[in-house]
Amino acid sequence: MVMAASETKFHVLAVDDTLIDRKLIEKLLQTSSYQVTAVDSGTKALEFLGLNNNDHQDVEVNLIITDYCMPGMTGYDLLRKIKESSSFKDIPVVIMSSDNIPSRINRCLEGGAEEFFLKPVQLSDVNKLRPHLMKRTQTNVNKRKAMDEIVSPDRTRARYNELE
Repeated sequence: MVMAASETKFHVLAVDDTLIDRKLIEKLLQTSSYQVTAVDSGTKALEFLGLNNNDHQDVEVNLIITDYCMPGMTGYDLLRKIKESSSFKDIPVVIMSSDNIPSRINRCLEGGAEEFFLKPVQLSDVNKLRPHLMKRTQTNVNKRKAMDEIVSPDRTRARYNELE
């Protein structure tokens, strides 16, 4: 598959303790041209991001998709840790579960999850991810433009001249 030069290859961290579900989501994401890193627990996701030992890794993850029901750390617990992190709080998080429990779904969405998918995840679900990624990418572009304006040589020179 040839990708347009302007199209970004987004990196998704997929978290699921069940091998079959993890392989399914990984395949669906790769089919949709995402770069995927798959891990089998919330703890390993935190290690990958460098949040376990406050040794922040320099990883570029654009989205995290996690199972809700996992031993040790639920997807909701992982969501909370990510949203509490200054480095990763703006990364969209999607929760998935086999259980259709409205109170659980609401809790995750109110806790900051962008979406809640029911398993088995399908290609139509994966297609819902792109707007969240594009929104975050546009926000980052706007932040960079604002920073460039603040520190542009023309503006700095003008401020320096005012001081003289």
